[in-house]
Amino acid sequence: MKNILLLFPMVLLLVGVACKQSPTSSGTTTSVEAYADSIFQAAVDSAEIAGASVLVYRNGEALLDKAYGYASLELQALVPQDGVFEIGSVTKQFTAAAILKLASEGKLSLQDDFTDYVPMDTDGRQISVNALLDHTSGIPSYTEIPEFWDLSMETHPRDSLLKLVETKEFLFEPGQRMIYNNTAYFILGLIIEKVSEQTYEAYLEEAFFKPLGMDQTHYCTTTEIKPNKVYGYSYSEEGLQQKAFLNHTWPYAAGSLCSTTADLLKWMKALHEGKILSPNEYELLTTPETLNNGAPLRYAKGLSVFEQYGNPYIGHGGGINGFLSNTRYYPEADLYVICLVNTTGPKGAGYFANELSWQLLEKQEYETVPVDMDLEAISGTFSGVVRGRVLELSVEATPDGLLAKAKGDKEADTIQTYIGNATWMDGNDIVKFQDGNWIIDQVSGYYVLEPTEGTP
Repeated sequence: MKNILLLFPMVLLLVGVACKQSPTSSGTTTSVEAYADSIFQAAVDSAEIAGASVLVYRNGEALLDKAYGYASLELQALVPQDGVFEIGSVTKQFTAAAILKLASEGKLSLQDDFTDYVPMDTDGRQISVNALLDHTSGIPSYTEIPEFWDLSMETHPRDSLLKLVETKEFLFEPGQRMIYNNTAYFILGLIIEKVSEQTYEAYLEEAFFKPLGMDQTHYCTTTEIKPNKVYGYSYSEEGLQQKAFLNHTWPYAAGSLCSTTADLLKWMKALHEGKILSPNEYELLTTPETLNNGAPLRYAKGLSVFEQYGNPYIGHGGGINGFLSNTRYYPEADLYVICLVNTTGPKGAGYFANELSWQLLEKQEYETVPVDMDLEAISGTFSGVVRGRVLELSVEATPDGLLAKAKGDKEADTIQTYIGNATWMDGNDIVKFQDGNWIIDQVSGYYVLEPTEGTP
């Protein structure tokens, strides 16, 4: 199913690699360090990435703390110790934590209608602050609106973005679905400013960055000089290219923070050790809720929370022009994996974080059981709104698995792991036939595809 919803191009450009010394290695390369060297070296040499910074921390010890490749290809400048990367949607957990902190101080309630704080025409719909946090509002996401990309290079008042969103149809009624939504977190930033009477960046600096000593974390800028700044790149068929310009007025509380692996570890440890939020607030932050029909989600508030191949997982990825990021915590193993990459391409931070995680954890594959249902009844053509478009999917169920082919694709995606109860697993994705519809739960999206005309 991932092949249907996500595709990166491939290019080749030869560059070099450099490393910073792991503070725990004392000149001796550990197995996880050697493996990291091999996969990052290969990715840099083949220009799948320009550079990266990675930190793996378990039980109070840094197992890996290195940088690879280039902060600037033009200058052949290596990624420095504590290189500062744009972290994209990893920003969302800071926004969510800020909302919960403000709620604990009585400055707002998660059940408040968000229009109590931010004027916006919702055509009479009641949408709670909570629905913004877990992407169940149904509000269109501005990053999926074509007109936004002209706006994205310009500076305008922030309410101009909401006026653009107001002209678009809701994706679904609040609480009926879950589709990842940058507009929701943009609005949450405005709420933080309204109730704190500070700018978003000033509030985070006072509430989180200064108390935790996160000296190299800040709101990203396209004008100020920032020490250790890493530059971003993207793929083209001709080779690695400069990232497209993006005015940081717009990613805002959905994705405009810059940070380092060391600062992110400070944040994650403090968050998961109870130094940021009270136990009740932390539980709210990390407990996924349900849709109106009782369907369980695997996304809480600014964090994905689910069982990843048998391992409890709390984390979030990020993608913004020229940068991909991934932060994850495995509570049972007390394992933190943080990866920052300064290239948008086929091997992002999530790829490397997965590779390193499974060097340290037992990956429990899902057990396939015999198919126990009428396959003809679940075959046909189905369609529904997914992130950024309407997906029309042709599904053919066979004893060997599902063949799923999106309209316009040349090849079908094969999903073979049947776990019973009309449910298949495709990696971490849950694909389920229920009430005549196909449900695709991708953690950051809960999609419902209904039968098209002519499908039984």
